[in-house]
Amino acid sequence: QQGADLAERRRTHKAFGPEPVPREQLVELLDVARLAPTHHLTQPWRFRVLGPEALERLKECGGPSEAVKLERAPTLVVVSAALTGDLVQDEEDVCAAAAAVMLVLLAATERGLATYWRTPAVLRSARGREALGITRGERVLGLLHFGAPAREPAAREREPVEQYVDFLD
Repeated sequence: QQGADLAERRRTHKAFGPEPVPREQLVELLDVARLAPTHHLTQPWRFRVLGPEALERLKECGGPSEAVKLERAPTLVVVSAALTGDLVQDEEDVCAAAAAVMLVLLAATERGLATYWRTPAVLRSARGREALGITRGERVLGLLHFGAPAREPAAREREPVEQYVDFLD
């Protein structure tokens, strides 16, 4: 039940306090990713913590409207999955990387941090990927925002379990 309570507390935040997450705490959070299920222990996830120069490069690539959104949180981390070119392995590795992201988000929630997982268009552009050294052999899963919560977001109603579960004979 503890895991369900933690998942229920996790929310998408869009307003953060100004202080960045300390490096030691960020490493502790990202270390939780290694516990994600991964076929053949490939651990395909890659995390890039954006420093000031990397953030400026990304903002320049995204333009003014994207730059504003990139300034929401004091700590930003780009997540990708390293791909092999094998379609089955790549699908499994993208799913494993997504599971790793969720574990990181839950660990952050447990520590009282606000989080936001988004997929900005700038990270799907060749220019944005190049600005951060993301190779063609990687699939970007998104940008994680971390920081102290500036305010608590409203809970949004989710579909009941009966809407997405079928028991098959």
